[in-house]
Amino acid sequence: MALNRKKQLSTMKKRQLITYSHPESLISEQFREIRTNMKFINDSKNKVFLITSPKDGEGKSTTIANLAVSMTQQKEKILIIDANLREPVIHSIFKIPNDVGLTNVLTGKASIEDAIYKTEISRLDVLTSGSTSFNPAELLETKRMKDLLKSIAESYDIVLIDAPAVLKSTETRVLANQSDGVVLIMNRGKTEIEKAIETKKVLELAHAKIVGAILNEG
Repeated sequence: MALNRKKQLSTMKKRQLITYSHPESLISEQFREIRTNMKFINDSKNKVFLITSPKDGEGKSTTIANLAVSMTQQKEKILIIDANLREPVIHSIFKIPNDVGLTNVLTGKASIEDAIYKTEISRLDVLTSGSTSFNPAELLETKRMKDLLKSIAESYDIVLIDAPAVLKSTETRVLANQSDGVVLIMNRGKTEIEKAIETKKVLELAHAKIVGAILNEG
């Protein structure tokens, strides 16, 4: 069983985590540039970054995973939080369990220590979405979530939150307001300019701090 799991993980890394399997590739170099740019806008007080997109299917989760790996290669301790409680993806990318995660912590059914998963990639931890929630917006709007982010930020160099698409889920606006910065993921050929403009307006109304955008290809 263990050998099978390692084989699956290896296949996953080659397919989706290009910064891990091919660190010298052009794509990996581009992620290093993004990481460097984020350092220029970052300081010791800005640690929690929300990564989102105007709509689904724009490569957001894969981008977060590769960006996190790129950051760990600079000896930074990184935590990815999957706050997409309706359609979580991060656990699938890393092939890790999702029976205990963010929802379990927020409902008091698990401690943060028990919920965080240490991946096989050095200095990279993941807090998956956790058990299915029927009220994700209400859950993420609680003071417990705000306190959780503040507490977690003390233990990591950078916290990256994978949030639902802005124009699809209201909870993303709440999370954006609770984060130190928002990075918008867009896809060339898929993201309509009108949707990008609308997304920017929605985030500004939520008093979110938009620190940059990443344009995906394909």
